Amino acid sequence: MPTPSPERSNGAGGRSLDPATRRSARIAGVWWLITFVTSIPALLLYDPLLNDHNYILTKGAETRIQIGAFLEVGLVISGIATAVVMYPVLKRQSQSIALGYVGCRIVESCMIAVGIVSVLSVLTLREDLAGATGADAATLDTVGRSLVPVHDATFLLGPAFCAGFGNGILLGYLMFRSGLVPRRMAMIGLVGGPLALVTATAVLFGVWEQTSLAGFFFTLPEAVWELSLGIYLIVKGYKSSAPLLTDRRRTERESEDAFSPLVAAP
Repeated sequence: MPTPSPERSNGAGGRSLDPATRRSARIAGVWWLITFVTSIPALLLYDPLLNDHNYILTKGAETRIQIGAFLEVGLVISGIATAVVMYPVLKRQSQSIALGYVGCRIVESCMIAVGIVSVLSVLTLREDLAGATGADAATLDTVGRSLVPVHDATFLLGPAFCAGFGNGILLGYLMFRSGLVPRRMAMIGLVGGPLALVTATAVLFGVWEQTSLAGFFFTLPEAVWELSLGIYLIVKGYKSSAPLLTDRRRTERESEDAFSPLVAAP
């Protein structure tokens, strides 16, 4: 009789996670960290395009904008990947909320993709119509000033509203109720999500700018939640003491899924 391979124990009377669950937790953690690696540098690289009103009329190669767009493509992929990788485990707690989280993540990524299109459009017009003068230059300047706010709007609707609701409230609730991570950590998401929605609403109604100091402090808890979640999943994975990781809870949830009117088991 073959000897079973040892599995890591996370406490709870010696109970340990199966290798597949441990691996999915670490993969999810890596995707979470990729969202940070790609999102923050992209905004810094976009700075001249977003803040210089005459940028579209200038000349010269701007590979930094192309690099920023490439990083945001990675952000789109990693954003969806975090939800897809975690869904098989999260649905054991609540399939409807887990589906809502995946849907919210997809909408957020679509918003980011629209922002990438607007940025690349400015870059293309700048390269193709370089040297425009007179009325052509005025028209080009107007088009450039119109496309930049499109990017700002997608950033508000995607990483601000959708992330606050999806990553903060929905994911924070699932993690808190399931016990997959320490509940104190999940509380950061439950607090940070509503705060992110507050600042997004304030920006929408012109109370302050997206890049203001107030906006930074209101979104900081949400950022801490997402970063700490990624690090925790890579280092420790899901807590094996979580009730939904037991065979009984898994079987019950899969049985419910089979009769779900929303998602039927294959």
